[in-house]
Formats: sequence, C-alpha cells, structure tokens
Amino acid sequence: QVQLVESGGGLVQPGGSLRLSCSASESIFNFISMGWYRQSPGKERELVAETTTSVSPNYADSVKGRFTISRDNAKSTVYLQMNSLKPEDTAVYYCHAARITYKTLHYWGKGTLVTVSS
Repeated sequence: QVQLVESGGGLVQPGGSLRLSCSASESIFNFISMGWYRQSPGKERELVAETTTSVSPNYADSVKGRFTISRDNAKSTVYLQMNSLKPEDTAVYYCHAARITYKTLHYWGKGTLVTVSS
C-alpha cells in the first residue's frame, strides 16, 4: 500500500513562509500526478497545486505567484514552498498521488496543519 507522509506544517505569521514536504513510500515516477490539496473548516477539499512528469505544474488561482510545487525524484519527495502566506491559507494540507492501472487510483496522506495568524 502506498504511503504518503507530509511534514512541515505549523504556525506562521501573515506574510511568512513555510515549506511542506511529502515523502512517498515508492518511486514518484510510478504516479501520473502528485500534488497538494487543502481543506479548511466548513469547506470542501480543494486543489492547491499539482505536478506531473509531462506538463507544467498546475496551481489554484488563489496561490499563483506565491506557492511553488517541486519534486525530488531521487528522494521520492514532493515539496510545496509557500510564500506570502495569508490567513485564508489556513487549512489542513494533504498530499495526493494518482496512478493509472485499469482505473485511476488515488492515494492521500494524513495531512499537515498550516495556521497563518498573528
């Protein structure tokens, strides 16, 4: 079973930065995409950023220019660099991976909490 383990969440002041990491239990080449979603209280889970091996990364409009997703294939790790954080970025951030076999399989980490507050 694929395991995705997030780290790097915490409390940060508005305007600050955090870097989230997602370590996969197998090579990330095995996945058609990897990315980050977030969910805040009372809201649905939403895509933040995703990366594939073939196309440019995709970002939610609300984070474009502030967040950057990257991957280290040798370490089987995906990162999310978050700059200029705002209170509305407060959420639990989940790592996601997708693999296509005879159907699309989705894998999720347990999440890491990011709180942006003064």
